[in-house]
Order: sequence, then structure tokens, then C-alpha cells
Amino acid sequence: MRYRRRRAGARIFIEVEPGRFEIVAATRDVSELKGLFGKRKRVSIAAMNAAIAARGSSAR
Repeated sequence: MRYRRRRAGARIFIEVEPGRFEIVAATRDVSELKGLFGKRKRVSIAAMNAAIAARGSSAR
């Protein structure tokens, strides 16, 4: 996987709450954000499939 370096002034997306994103200007190097967020929760394939199925059935 390749990551592009972000420069000051670049726009980045931030999830403010589930399903709500904001575009903000990066005024510092993105690497400075490391440690601000908790560890990611691992999700199993079965849990992902269940979530997709639940969303798909509620869309109709």
C-alpha cells in the first residue's frame, strides 16, 4: 500500500461521528496526529458481512 505525503494546507476527511465527515485543512504534518486516536478495533469478516447485510435489508 502506498501513502501520499500530505502538506500543510491539504484537505483531509475526518469522521466527526459515525456517518458524518468533515473536510478540514491540514495545517500541520499528518504524522503529528499519531497517538491522538485510540487503537483500532479489529472486526471479523463475519461481523462485516452481518453489518453489510443489515444495511442492505434496511435500505429497501
